Amino acid sequence: MQNSFNTGEVAVIILAAGLGTRMKSDRAKVLHEILGRPMILYIVETAKKIAGNNVVLVIGNQAEKVREIVSEGNDVSFALQENQLGTGHAVLCAMPEIPDHIDDILILCGDVPLITADTLMQFMVDHTEAKRDVSLLAVEVDNPKGYGRVLIDRDMNISGIAEDADSTKEQKKIRTINSGIYCAGKDYLADTLQKIRPDNMQGEFYLTDIIGIGYKEGKSVGATIGSDSEEFIGVNTPDDLKTVEAILRQRSGKIS
Repeated sequence: MQNSFNTGEVAVIILAAGLGTRMKSDRAKVLHEILGRPMILYIVETAKKIAGNNVVLVIGNQAEKVREIVSEGNDVSFALQENQLGTGHAVLCAMPEIPDHIDDILILCGDVPLITADTLMQFMVDHTEAKRDVSLLAVEVDNPKGYGRVLIDRDMNISGIAEDADSTKEQKKIRTINSGIYCAGKDYLADTLQKIRPDNMQGEFYLTDIIGIGYKEGKSVGATIGSDSEEFIGVNTPDDLKTVEAILRQRSGKIS
């Protein structure tokens, strides 16, 4: 694929601070193993294909253990999120680690290990060619329960994201969901993160608000719809881990 963006001008932030209470384990969520490797290593590997060494991991729970495992063989940066105040706050913690020359920032989740570099590359190309301030990677699923719904206005612009807990009855019927993966201009992100407020059921700083704020301010906000919903499976439970492991085993079988 022909890149229409310069990988040297892109940084990746990986959100990897959570404990993952539904995993029913004392281990930090991103350290759970898939085919014998900590989950986080799959995401780091993919991120490096996009941004080289311009990768920042936001760590929190078992921070030193995560740092130790990722640092072995990977030249990346780390940002500590001491208090888990939400995804928006996590990205804010990472911003001081972003090099000055970076134009765009790709934000990934540390618990979505099936996402491929090809999908992310296409997302970045879409974002750059459309000259957007902020882009969202979305996907359509049969069962959207538990996910943030992507809100679209009458002119087919992305107007915001409604988190599942805050969704109305009508919004819950929407099948286009937020994957938790974003691309934003560095300056736009730095400005918008300061405007997020914890006005929601969880009392957290939601990263999703960077979409709604941009829409209200008349910025260029758009989305790319991913074609393979399997890539966006998040690992939140032991069953999710088994599902992802089965898919990765199948993928590695196809490769060999």
